[in-house]
Amino acid sequence: MKLLTLNCHSWQEADQWKKLDILAAVIHEQSYDVVALQEVSQSITAEMVKGKLKANNFGFLLVQKLKELGSMYDYEWDISHIGYECFEEGVALLTKHPVLQRESFFVSCSQDTSYWKTRKVVGMTVNYKGISTAFYACHLGWWQDEEEPFRSQMDRLVARINHERPHFLMGDFNNPAGIAGEGYDYVQDFGYFDTYQLAKHKDSGVTVLGEIAGWENHSDKKRIDFIFSSKKVEILTSRVILNGINKPVVSDHFAIEVNVADW
Repeated sequence: MKLLTLNCHSWQEADQWKKLDILAAVIHEQSYDVVALQEVSQSITAEMVKGKLKANNFGFLLVQKLKELGSMYDYEWDISHIGYECFEEGVALLTKHPVLQRESFFVSCSQDTSYWKTRKVVGMTVNYKGISTAFYACHLGWWQDEEEPFRSQMDRLVARINHERPHFLMGDFNNPAGIAGEGYDYVQDFGYFDTYQLAKHKDSGVTVLGEIAGWENHSDKKRIDFIFSSKKVEILTSRVILNGINKPVVSDHFAIEVNVADW
């Protein structure tokens, strides 16, 4: 099973259409089973096309480009909040497998989408080789945030999940690995396994090189994007891609690609 997660910083990038094409080409080439995306935006004023999706929804356009390349993906997206006063920003999942269940729910204290710290998680349960496996696209808050602390968001997330089935938490957790007693440890306190730590072959794991939005005055390298597994599984490889070394940069975050041995 091949998984990918990326905070795609959509519609905030220079050469955005070129980068969208690069991302589509990589997903098509690697044929990921599930892709989790964060900061997936659409213009408030864009034309509605179906459901909550508008014409310039970044993930919707990505799926259309994948279809043109010959890769068919199911897609689920929901809005978390309004960003930059002109975008509806959310999280999304893409999968090649039959979808058994779809869900989206707030994990923040706030459920006001006009508030930029409001957070929502999108989930899909898919039939992966006869096994019902769930995936959650996550973009959570910061450990020290007094209004929307990571701890309470993680508590709500865990409370909503069906723990009887295997599942993966994928995304931008805004909590660096290596800081003891904060968010990274808190996730693992619930029994989750960092697939990076389980991987037989891996690189640095760094997904952010320096200062970005939400991490002002933090110039250090950070590993804040993760794929966590609900059970200890065999991870063949974990590598950073779309980082200028393994494929061109398409966002202010790099992507994480994980190859999971079938169980």
